[in-house]
Amino acid sequence: MGVVADAWTWLVTGSNWSGENGAAHRLAEHLYVSGAALAIACLIALPLAFRLGHVGRGGSFAVNVSNVGRAVPVFAVLALFMVTPLRNSGYWPTIIALVLFAVPPLLTNAHVGMAEVDRSVVEAARGMGMSGGQLFLRVELPLALPMVMTGLRSAAVQVVATASIAAMVGLGGLGRIITAGFNTYDTAQVFAGAVLVALLALAVEGVLAAAGRLLTPSRRRRAV
Repeated sequence: MGVVADAWTWLVTGSNWSGENGAAHRLAEHLYVSGAALAIACLIALPLAFRLGHVGRGGSFAVNVSNVGRAVPVFAVLALFMVTPLRNSGYWPTIIALVLFAVPPLLTNAHVGMAEVDRSVVEAARGMGMSGGQLFLRVELPLALPMVMTGLRSAAVQVVATASIAAMVGLGGLGRIITAGFNTYDTAQVFAGAVLVALLALAVEGVLAAAGRLLTPSRRRRAV
């Protein structure tokens, strides 16, 4: 309990939250890296998954290719970037590495959601004269949304938890609190940094889970 108590003391000490090396600044850095990586991954994965799911071709191949990113450790990708000209590009090597990590769950879940839409419902919508765009927006996307949100939650939590690796190459984020604690043999600071990363991941999970419940068509109908 001594380490836990010391970590709590570290967390509630105001001086540990202020300044360029404070927890508040590190949290902002962590959110920036995680948010940028997740946004880019969504821009890559979701349109592709929606398109392939809508036309019903090529989805399995795209998912299998994207899953290669799961087999390659993020730190290995980051280490490779550090021996290229990208090493002087600030957070971009970390962001790119996290994008490769986030695309597979986004693409896989969005494609599965589109593929599992009841074909009889789709054909009925076509019979009503809906265009391809109307069919996607009014039928396929709402029905696929639960799986899309599941993929988004999975990717977001993984990205937030993994973004700590930025500290391994001297960049910011909550990982810097952990590495600074290791450097000074401050176990309480290491524990406190790990707790902050875990709490942030849980908060992101909770927010996206709540958003998913609000956006689910069946729940919206019950609310009305």
